[in-house]
Amino acid sequence: MADSPDIEPQNRKSADSPGTKPIDGTRMALLFSVMLVTASGNTAMQSILPTIGTQLEIPDFWVSAAFSWSALLWVYTAPKWARQSDHRGRKALMRLGMIGFTSSFALAGLSLFLGLLGWYNAVWTFVLFAVFRSLYGGLGSAAPPAVQAYVAARTARADRTKALSLISSSFGLGTIVGPAIAPLLILPVLGLSSPMFAFAAIGILVMIALALKLPNDNPGFKARGVVTSEPYSSAPSSNSLKDDDEEAEEENAVPPQLRWGDSRIKPWLITGILGGNAHALILGVVGFLILDRLGLREDPETGIQMTGIVLMSGAAATLLAQWGLIPLLQMGPRASILWGMVLGALGCLIIGLSHDLHGIIIGFAVASLGFGLFRPGFTGGASLAVRRSEQNGVAGIVASVNGMAFIASPAIGVLLYTYAGPLPFWVATTVCLFLFGWGFKTLEPDDRIISDN
Repeated sequence: MADSPDIEPQNRKSADSPGTKPIDGTRMALLFSVMLVTASGNTAMQSILPTIGTQLEIPDFWVSAAFSWSALLWVYTAPKWARQSDHRGRKALMRLGMIGFTSSFALAGLSLFLGLLGWYNAVWTFVLFAVFRSLYGGLGSAAPPAVQAYVAARTARADRTKALSLISSSFGLGTIVGPAIAPLLILPVLGLSSPMFAFAAIGILVMIALALKLPNDNPGFKARGVVTSEPYSSAPSSNSLKDDDEEAEEENAVPPQLRWGDSRIKPWLITGILGGNAHALILGVVGFLILDRLGLREDPETGIQMTGIVLMSGAAATLLAQWGLIPLLQMGPRASILWGMVLGALGCLIIGLSHDLHGIIIGFAVASLGFGLFRPGFTGGASLAVRRSEQNGVAGIVASVNGMAFIASPAIGVLLYTYAGPLPFWVATTVCLFLFGWGFKTLEPDDRIISDN
C-alpha cells in the first residue's frame, strides 16, 4: 500500500506549498538522518583512505583524485535531480539519493577489500574505487537538494537560515561521528574497508525509515494557506499577510527553471564557489599532512586515530557554529559569511605554521568554525534570494556548487602540498581574505534580504 499523503486528501494541498503543516520532530529527525549518514560515511572514508593509499603505495595525488570524477557527476546531476522533485516529489529523490549512497559504499568497499587482499594491483584498485564512487556522485546527489527544498518550502523567510543551519549541522555532526567510529568499525576479516560496508548497512536502515515514516509529497496539487513561522510552530508569520494576487500567481505558476546567471543568486553562487574551493583545498590535504608531520606513514592504525581526532575537532567547531553561534547571535547570511571567512583565514594560517598535533587541532578547529558559519550563510542567502516556488531549483544549484569544489581542489591541494607543505594553506588563507573583502562590498545586507519578497 502506498504511503499516506502529506496532506489530508480533502484539502487538496501540495506538500510543497506554503499551506502545508510544518515539519514535526519525527520528520525533521528523518531529514537530519539522511544528511547525517551521508556525512558520517564520507568523513569515515576520508579518515582511512590516506592510510589505504599508503599501504597500496599509491601516490597521494591519485588518492585525492579518485574523488574528482564523482564530484564532477555531482555538479552535473544535482540540479537535474532537484528539478525532478517538482514532478516526482522530494521523498522519492531522497530515496534515490540513499540508494546511490548505499550501493556506492558497498561496491567501493568491496573493490578496496579485494585490492588489499591482492586480487588485482593498486592501480586497478583505485580505478574500480573511482568508478563505484561515481554512483554516489550520480545518484547520491539527489538527496541533499531534496532535503534542502523540503525544509525551505516549509519555513518562513525570517527563520530559513536557522532551519537550513540545523540541517547543515547534520553534516557537522556526521563529521564527528564518522572519524570517531571508523577505527571501531575495522574488523579483522574485512580490514580497512570495514567502515564502508558498515555505512552501506546503515544507509539501508535509513531508507527503510524513510519509506515507513516520511509521508509521500505529491507536487501535483495546488494550494493556499498560512506560512508558519518555524518548523516547530503553528503560529503564522508575516509571510501569511502576502497579497492574495501575489500568492495566487506564485502558487499557480509552473516552477521556473532557475538559471546560474540569475542576478538574484549570482553573488551567493560566487561566494559559494570561492569559499567551497578554499574549504575543499584544506580537506584534501589535511589527512596527508597529519601522516607526514607526525611521522605516521608506517603506522596506519595510529594514523587513522590521529586523523580522526583532528577531523573530530573540526566537526565539533562546525557544530558550535551552526548549533550555537548562528541561532544565539541571530546571524543572517551575510554576517555568517563574513565572520566565517575571517575565522577560516585565521585557521588555515595556523595549520600552515603548525608542526605538532596540538597546533594542527587548533588550526583545523578554527578553520572549521569559520567554514561552519560560511556554509549556512551561503545556502540561506541563495534560498532567501528567490521565491518559494523556486526552492527546488536553488537547492539543486547549491548542491551543485558544493560538489563543484571537490572536482579539482583536493587534487590541486595535494599537488601544492607536494611542492611545498604549507602552500595550500596559504592559498586558502588568501581566498578567504579576498572573499571577505568582496562579500563586504557585494552581498546584500541581512535585514534587506530577509524582509524582501
